[in-house]
Amino acid sequence: MADEAPVPLKVEVLDKIAALVTAAFGLVAALAWNEAIKAVFREIFGAEDAIGPMLIYAIAVTIVAIILTIVVARAAANAKANK
Repeated sequence: MADEAPVPLKVEVLDKIAALVTAAFGLVAALAWNEAIKAVFREIFGAEDAIGPMLIYAIAVTIVAIILTIVVARAAANAKANK
């Protein structure tokens, strides 16, 4: 295993800032989708606080998030391996 050169601080800081900005945009998009889905629930089920549909929604979103996280992690690993 070869020794890797240390990453310059400027590059590391820019990398972290890019990650934080990406996460911030992801949060904004998630909040927008949350509001849109709540509006759909109000139209379909009448009350926004109907516990059953909201639990189903939360479980479905969690499952989708887990699957997408696994897919993205595998894609990132493949990209690093094929560098």
